[in-house]
Amino acid sequence: MQKEVFLKDYTQPKFWITHTDLEVEIFDDHALVRSHLKMKRNSSSPDQKLFLDGVDLELLEVKVDGVDYRAYQKNDDGLYLNDLENDCHLEILVKINPYQNFSGEGLYHSGDILCTQCEATGFRKITYYLDRPDVLSVYTTRITADPKVFPKLLSNGNKISEKSLADGRLEVFWEDPYLKPCYLYALVAGNLEVVADSFKTMSGREVKLEIYVDPGHGQDTGLAMEALKTSMKWDEETFNLEYDLDLYMIVAVSSFNMGAMENKGLNIFNTSCVLAHPATTTDAGFQRVESVVAHEYFHNWSGNRVTCRDWFQ
Repeated sequence: MQKEVFLKDYTQPKFWITHTDLEVEIFDDHALVRSHLKMKRNSSSPDQKLFLDGVDLELLEVKVDGVDYRAYQKNDDGLYLNDLENDCHLEILVKINPYQNFSGEGLYHSGDILCTQCEATGFRKITYYLDRPDVLSVYTTRITADPKVFPKLLSNGNKISEKSLADGRLEVFWEDPYLKPCYLYALVAGNLEVVADSFKTMSGREVKLEIYVDPGHGQDTGLAMEALKTSMKWDEETFNLEYDLDLYMIVAVSSFNMGAMENKGLNIFNTSCVLAHPATTTDAGFQRVESVVAHEYFHNWSGNRVTCRDWFQ
C-alpha cells in the first residue's frame, strides 16, 4: 500500500546530486546499470545518513570515492547509506530485467524496443537515486548493446560519440549539459526507422530534428515534423525562447503508457500522437498530433529548464 504524502511534510534532501553519469549495458535477458553520482551534502542538513529510492533492483556493488562500501542497509524501497562525507563520489552497480518489467515504469520492453518512463517516480526502477523533482543534476549516458538487436541507442541531450567495440557491441555516449530532475531522464534502444530534418533558430544555429518510428512508418511522420518546426518558431516569436540543444528527438512507441512525455531532448510518444496519414487519420486525429507535439515541445522551457520543487506544484 502506497504511503500518503503531504505538502506540509516537505523537507529538502540531505544531499544534492550535481552530476549523474550512467553506464547502461543491455543484454538479451537483463541490463547492468552503473551510476556515478557526485554527491554534495546540503549545508542545512548535518545528518550524514542518506536514503536512496530503489525498487526491483539487484544490488551488485557500492563504492564511495573508489573504495568498496559496506555500511548500508537495503530494503524493498531503497538503500540506506551511513556516514557519508560532505562531498563524495558514489558508484552503484545494479542488475535489472527490463524484459520482465510490466509496470510501464523505469526501463521496460515495448514491442521490439526498450524504452523508459520515469515520471513521476520511475527512475528508482533503473538505479538507486534521490527520485524527487527538486534534485537537479547534469547527466551523461553511455549505452552499449548488440547492434543487430538494438541498432539505435538514444538518450537525453547531444550525441557525443558512437563506436563499435572490440567485442562487436555498439557504444553510444550522450551528454545533457542542462540540470534536470530524474523524472525527465529517457533511454530508448531498438530497431527504428528515423526521419530527419532540421530547424534554423533565430540566432542562426542549425538544430537536427529526428523522429524515430517502427520500420515502414516513416511516411506517416510528415505532420508531426511540421508541427514540431512550427512550435519551435512560435516559441521564438512569442516568448523569445530558442531551443538549447543541437538535437531534438521524438520516438513513437506503440505500447507507451501515456500520450507523450517531455523528457529533455528525447520525447517519447504513443504512436497515436505521432503517426498520421490522410487516408487513415480523422481531422480530430490530425489535431491531436499537432497539439501533443506542440505541448511536449513547449515543455522544453516550461517544465524542463524551469521545473517543479515537488509534485504538489
